[in-house]
Amino acid sequence: MKRLLLGRPFRSDTLGHTLLPKRIALPVFASDAMSSVAYAPEEIFLVLSIAGISAYAYSPWVGLAVAAVMFVVVASYRQNVHAYPSGGGDYEVATVNLGPNAGLTVGSALLVDYVLTVAVSISAAASNIGSAIPFVAEHKVLFAVAAIALLTAVNLRGIRESGTAFAIPTYAFIGGMLIMLGWGLTRTYVFGEDLRAPSSEFQLVAEDSHLYGIAFAFLIARAFSSGCAALTGVEAISNGVPAFRKPKSRNAATTLLMLGALAIVFLMGIIVLAQKIGIVYAHDPAAQLVGAPENYQQKTLITQIAETVFAGFSPGFYFIAGVTALILVLAANTAFNGFPVLGSVLAQDRYLPRQLHTRGDRLAFSNGILSLSLAAMAFVVAFGAEVTALIQLYIVGVFVSFVLSQTGMIRHWTRALGDERDPTARRRMHRSRLINATGLAMTATVLVIVLLTKFAAGAWIAIVAMVSVFVVMKLIRRHYDNVARELENQEWDGVLPSRTHSIVLVSKLHMPTLRALAYARATRPDTLEAITVNVDDADTRALVRQWEESDVRVPLKVVESPYREITRPVLDYVKRVRRNSPRDVVTVFIPEYVVGHWWEQLLHNQSALRLKSRLLFQPGVMVTSVPWQLQSSRESKPLDPRSTPGASRRGFDPSGTGRNRPDEERR
Repeated sequence: MKRLLLGRPFRSDTLGHTLLPKRIALPVFASDAMSSVAYAPEEIFLVLSIAGISAYAYSPWVGLAVAAVMFVVVASYRQNVHAYPSGGGDYEVATVNLGPNAGLTVGSALLVDYVLTVAVSISAAASNIGSAIPFVAEHKVLFAVAAIALLTAVNLRGIRESGTAFAIPTYAFIGGMLIMLGWGLTRTYVFGEDLRAPSSEFQLVAEDSHLYGIAFAFLIARAFSSGCAALTGVEAISNGVPAFRKPKSRNAATTLLMLGALAIVFLMGIIVLAQKIGIVYAHDPAAQLVGAPENYQQKTLITQIAETVFAGFSPGFYFIAGVTALILVLAANTAFNGFPVLGSVLAQDRYLPRQLHTRGDRLAFSNGILSLSLAAMAFVVAFGAEVTALIQLYIVGVFVSFVLSQTGMIRHWTRALGDERDPTARRRMHRSRLINATGLAMTATVLVIVLLTKFAAGAWIAIVAMVSVFVVMKLIRRHYDNVARELENQEWDGVLPSRTHSIVLVSKLHMPTLRALAYARATRPDTLEAITVNVDDADTRALVRQWEESDVRVPLKVVESPYREITRPVLDYVKRVRRNSPRDVVTVFIPEYVVGHWWEQLLHNQSALRLKSRLLFQPGVMVTSVPWQLQSSRESKPLDPRSTPGASRRGFDPSGTGRNRPDEERR
C-alpha cells in the first residue's frame, strides 16, 4: 500500500534530480500568494459592507494600499533570498542577527501561519466549489479534510513530482484569470458596455450606516488588515531556496518577482472589476440583502465576476470556478513545502523532534508533511471550514515574521557596511538596507493594525498558539541539551561487572525456549537459570514435570503470581537478584515469535512487549530478544539460498555472471 501511494524510494544521491526549475517552482511556491486574491478582495468587501454600499467606493484605495505593501515586501524578500540562501528564511535571518529568542519567535509564528494557510485555503476552496455544487457547500468540513488528505499523499511522493502535478492547474488559473479580467475590463472600460452582476439588483442594508471619524477609520483599517491576507506565501520562497536549481538564490528571486507581479495584478483587477459591475457582497446575506430570493446562496466574488463576464458562455464560468477551487487547494501546497523545510531546520537546531529533520523514501520531509496535515485538519474541524472565522486568526504570524525578518536584515546590512570598503558594494548595501527599512516600517504598521482590528475577533487564538509552540520548542531544546550534558560530561570509570547473571523467561518447553537457552549458554554467563510465572497451577505443574523429564540441565524456578500477573513478578524477581548482587549484570532473554502478517502480531508477543518496556527502566539489567521465525514469516519473505553465508564457496552465483563459481567449473 505504501509503495502504491508513494512510489519506489529514491536514493539519497538523487536529491539533485528533485530540484525545481523556475517553471515548476512558480506553481509550487507561488500558488498561495496568487490564490489569496480569491478570498482577500472579498474579505475587503465583506468588512466594508458593514457601513453600506457607499463604503465600496473605498475598496480600490484599500486594494492599492495592500498592493503597495506587497510590492515593498517582495522587494525586501529578494534581499533576504540573496543574503541567506540556505533555506532558513526568516528564522535564520532573525536568529543570526537578533538572537535565538527572536529566531524562535519567528519559527513559532511561521509554523502556526503555515497551518492556518492550509486551513484557510482549503476552506476557501470548499466555498468556491460550493458555489457551483450545493452538496459541497452542505459538507464543507468533510470536503476540506478529504482535500488535505489528498494533498498530503501527493506531497509525500516528493517535491518535484508534486510540483509537476500542480503546474497545469496553477497555470490554468493564471491564464483563466488574465482572460477573465482582461476581457471584463476591456468590455467595461474600452467598449463601454454596461455589465451588471446579478447581485447588483439587491439592496444592501448596512449593519451600521452611522460610522464617522475614528469609527470609520477603524473600519477601513480592518478592511485593509483583511486584505493583507494577500501577502501570505511570500515568505515561503525564502524558506524554500534549497529546493531551487542552481543558481538557487537568483532563481528564487526571479520566482518571487513573478509571484508579486501576478498577485498585484489579480488583486487590483478583481477589486476594480467587482466595483465596476456593481457586485453586492454581504457579511450576512439573509439579513443585509433586500430583494434577494428566498434561500439565496451567495456566491464568491470571483464566481460572480465570471458569471457576469462570461454571461451566455457557461463553460467560461465553470472553468473559472473550477480552476479557482483548484488553485485554492493547491495554495495549501505552499505550506506543505515551507512547513517541512522550516521544521527540518528547527529540528536540526534541536528545537523540534529530530524525526522532522529526516527525509522520507521520496526525499521529502515526510514527518513534517504529516504533522502539518494533522494540525490543519484540527483547525478545519474546529472552525467548521468557515473562511471568515479562520481568517481572523490568519496573517498575524506572517507579519510577526515580516517585522523581525526586516529588522534582522537592517542589522545584517549595517554589520556588512562596517567591513566593506568597495564603493560599488557599499552603494548596493545602502540600497538594500533602505529597501528593508521601508519594508520594516510598512509591515510593522500592518502588524499594529492587524492586532488592533482582529485581536478580539480571534487573532488572540493565533497568538496563544504561537506562544504555546514557542514554549514547547524551548522545552524540547532544554531536554536535548540536558541529555547531551548527561551523556558527555560523565566519565566512564571502566569498571567491569563482577559477574553476569542470565535469566531465560519460559512459558513452555518448545523450540523457541530451547533456542533462547542455547543462546544464553553461548554468552558464557556466570549464572544461568530459567524462570516461569505461575498463573495457572495445572499448566505450571505440567511444565515442571516436562522440564524434569527433559535433558535440559538449566534449573527452572517457579515465580508465584497470586494475582495472575506476569510482568510484576518478573520485575520483582529481577530486582531481588540485583539487590542481592548489586555489582552483577542481569541479562534477561525473552523468546519472541517472528510472524509474517500484521494481524498475527496482535496474537503474539504482547507479554514480551510489556516486559521489555518495563525491564528497560531497571538499572544494571540488559534485555535480549531471541527470535523464532514462524512459517508465515518464512513464506512472506522466502530465503534465497544463494544469499546465505558461504554461498560463494558452495558455487552459488547470485549475479548470473559466473564470477562466484569455482575455477574448475568456470574452466
